Amino acid sequence: MATSTPDLTARLLWGMAAACVAALALALVAQYVGHMEPCPWCVLQRVIYVVIAIVCAAAALVRARVVRVPLASLALLLSVSGVAAALYQHNVAAASFSCNLTFADKVVSGLGLDSALPSVFSATASCAEASVSVLGVPFAYWSLAMFVLLAAVAAAVVGRSRRA
Repeated sequence: MATSTPDLTARLLWGMAAACVAALALALVAQYVGHMEPCPWCVLQRVIYVVIAIVCAAAALVRARVVRVPLASLALLLSVSGVAAALYQHNVAAASFSCNLTFADKVVSGLGLDSALPSVFSATASCAEASVSVLGVPFAYWSLAMFVLLAAVAAAVVGRSRRA
C-alpha cells in the first residue's frame, strides 16, 4: 500500500506539469491563432506556469519526502502567486491603459525572458487591450481557474507527501 502513495503523488505532480504546459500552449494558440496579444501580467502568468511545470517535474522525479514536500510546497506557493497575478490583471491592471514598468513588466524584463524568447515572453499589448473574453469569461479568469486547480492539487500532494 505504501508504494501506491508515491506513485499516485508522482502522477499528480506530472499531471500538474502537463496542465501548466497545456496552459502555456493554449496561451500561445490564443496569441498566434486568435490574435490575442499578451500584456505584462499575461506574460508573468506564463512564467509562473513554466516554473510550476519545472518544479512539479523535479518533484515527480524525486521520491525522497525531504525533497518532494518542499518542491510541492513551492508549487503551491507559485500557484497562489498565479492566482494573485490573474486577479490583479483582471481587477486592477485591465483598468489602466499602460502596464509598463509594473511589477509584472519588471520581473519579466529582469529575468531577461522577453529578450531570450520574445515569441513566448514578450508583452505586446497594454493591460486594457489584453482584457478579452473567451466564451463570455475573461481570459484572466480562465488562468485564475487553472491556478486555483493547481493550488488545490499541490495542497493535496503536500498533504499526501507529509503523511507518506
